[in-house]
Amino acid sequence: MEAEPAKHDVFQAIADPTRRSLLELLSERELPVTAISSHYPMTRTAVSKHLRILADAGLVKERKVGRETRYRLEPEPLRELQRWLVYYERFWENKLAALKSFVESEEDKL
Repeated sequence: MEAEPAKHDVFQAIADPTRRSLLELLSERELPVTAISSHYPMTRTAVSKHLRILADAGLVKERKVGRETRYRLEPEPLRELQRWLVYYERFWENKLAALKSFVESEEDKL
């Protein structure tokens, strides 16, 4: 059986500064929502909504421990994003190097 596609795109999920902050917090260790909420000036419900978006994008995993839900970072989607960004970084570096070479050759003709 195939995995269900993510409901939220990784780019959408990390676009929000609060969600980026949550990812940073969860990179250190697994935490319950009550502990996570104590780091932010918003309600636990608001934090839970941010966590849901991150979970839908595959960036965090949740597990039940007794009555509490704990969250942890799932870094693989970020690794995929990083590989994609590296490709385009090289693409633009090559384009800019070619442009520089062209401009410098044109200056030599003047």
